[in-house]
Amino acid sequence: MIIEIGHFALILGLGMAILQMTVPAWGAYKQDAGLMRIALPAAQLQFVLLLVSFLALTHAFVTSDFSVQTVWQNSHSAKPLIYKISGVWGNHEGSMLLWVLILALFGASVAVFGGNLPDQLRANVLAVQASIGVAFLLFIIAASNPFIRTFPAPFDGNGLNPILQDPALAFHPPFLYTGYVGFSMAFSFAVAALIDGRIDAAWARWVRPWTLAAWMFLTLGVAMGSWWAYYELGWGGWWFWDPVENASFMPWLAGTALLHSALVMEKRDALKVWTILLAILTFSLSLMGTFLVRSGVLTSVHAFAVDPSRGIFILVIMLIFIGGSLALFAWRAPLLKKGGIFAPISREGSLVLNNLLLTTACAAVLIGTLYPLVLESITGAKISVGAPYFNATFGPLMVPLLLAIPFGPFLAWKRGDILGATQRLLFAAACALLVIVFIFATQSRGPWLAPFGIGLGIWLVFGAISEVAFRVKMFRAPWEEVFRRLWNLPRAAYGSMFAHAGVGVMVIGIVATSAWQSEKILAMKPGQTVAIAGYEVVFEGVAPSAGPNYQETVGKFSVRSGGVAFMQLFPSKRRYTVEKQVTTEAGIYASWAGDLYVVLGDALEDGAMSVRLYFNPFVRCIWFGTIIMFVGGFISLSDRRLRVGAPRKTKTQPPLPAPAE
Repeated sequence: MIIEIGHFALILGLGMAILQMTVPAWGAYKQDAGLMRIALPAAQLQFVLLLVSFLALTHAFVTSDFSVQTVWQNSHSAKPLIYKISGVWGNHEGSMLLWVLILALFGASVAVFGGNLPDQLRANVLAVQASIGVAFLLFIIAASNPFIRTFPAPFDGNGLNPILQDPALAFHPPFLYTGYVGFSMAFSFAVAALIDGRIDAAWARWVRPWTLAAWMFLTLGVAMGSWWAYYELGWGGWWFWDPVENASFMPWLAGTALLHSALVMEKRDALKVWTILLAILTFSLSLMGTFLVRSGVLTSVHAFAVDPSRGIFILVIMLIFIGGSLALFAWRAPLLKKGGIFAPISREGSLVLNNLLLTTACAAVLIGTLYPLVLESITGAKISVGAPYFNATFGPLMVPLLLAIPFGPFLAWKRGDILGATQRLLFAAACALLVIVFIFATQSRGPWLAPFGIGLGIWLVFGAISEVAFRVKMFRAPWEEVFRRLWNLPRAAYGSMFAHAGVGVMVIGIVATSAWQSEKILAMKPGQTVAIAGYEVVFEGVAPSAGPNYQETVGKFSVRSGGVAFMQLFPSKRRYTVEKQVTTEAGIYASWAGDLYVVLGDALEDGAMSVRLYFNPFVRCIWFGTIIMFVGGFISLSDRRLRVGAPRKTKTQPPLPAPAE
């Protein structure tokens, strides 16, 4: 009965989305305030209905209702509860339901918290948002229905892909989808503004909070995926330029550019056309990521193995929304008034440089991701584009961007003083130089560009701190005034500092672990010792063990430093009894100096085991940096100027004109 309720709520949600798409848009066209206001309860009710549907599917997974085909294919009665719950979105059908639920959540949030938006703009925004929901709800009901029954009901299920049975993967998809789908709000605002013909600084202020929220969650989602791949796949690395990894990274790059472009538009009423185009392209990249994961065109540990016919359905949705929005943009963009004029050396100029480098880097990743697919579809030849291409194209674009980031906040709007900004950054430059010299003095082996990469990270961290220190007149005013200024400084300033400093911390981790990773692959017998990165690792043997739904072979390794054992690691090979698949569980000794990473391989002759050992210096800085970036986004979002979006409408606002006869 609960399944039928969930199915019925899904269909009603589609009906409510159709109502939300059509009636408010017609009301905006006819200037009918009553019809436009229908968007508000429709958006809220659509979210409630889809939430009921999602909870019904969750109930089926938790109770192991194998009469539901999706549950039978992706769950098992022996699974731990957390993986029964995560199994809801660990498959194509359930994850699509989560996708539209988050889409409806953003629409309902605009309905609840968008009281300061003009009625016509809000009606059109919610109508565009609902149109996306209609498309994907039709896709779910017609081609990916999670509520299809099986008869007779199987006694037990097939289980969930073992590599998805992990705590990080339980939370990674919801965060990632919130980021992916959250950019739909920027898209809806852009299309609605093109329809209205009103694109100004107020529009940029309204769209920034939604874009920032999506960026925050996508940052966290991408980082969690990287963390999962690091410790679960047993490859010893944190990023592999996998096409599906790239599919989430490209919207993040475009979304970062959109955030900075919207800031220029809000402050200086400039870059209007570019900001609208970025809003469209960012969500278009999110749609492309959805297509790549679900179309069957990619083979990846991250991809859903689904019927390619479903990919055609998503491809049609992409063509409608991307093609339609770009056509509307081409029609309306020439009519937009030009914004403020600014000098190349200015705050606006630095943000334009930011946008150019980020979008060029995004284009480089896009080409490397899609080129093998296009070539295969044309010639049938299969090639792979790997890390050498991405490192050679993406890296050089990031270096000038990272060098320029600290300068931006020190430059004035319209016309800046580059010499003055340089003088204010001397402390950050001195700190970076000292670190570079120290690394050269202590490191006897290359790569010789690595110290400059670490210095670049230090430059970003202290550059971000220097900007706040300058604004509060630290060391230039009495401490009483400094503390008063610190207290009164807008939260967005602190958010920007944390976000930019987080990038610096992440750069330090990326450069250190890429340049100085130690690796050893060997056969080890019980009692044998191997030295790596100042540690002595002793293999003490293997033993069988059992989990709730798997059997495993567990290796025992003692870690010594200075001849004294202080840690034991237990890497393992797991075989899941239902899925008949084997996974690797790495043994990791984590510290801020670096991770000692041990992977147990296959059994060899004479009782030996294949073992891989890595030492990844400062690798934790990568994920710590992304957490700092997320915190920075959260602090900025808490700034009242972003939360209110724009001044509220006064009670004396003139009524909408009556519709034309």
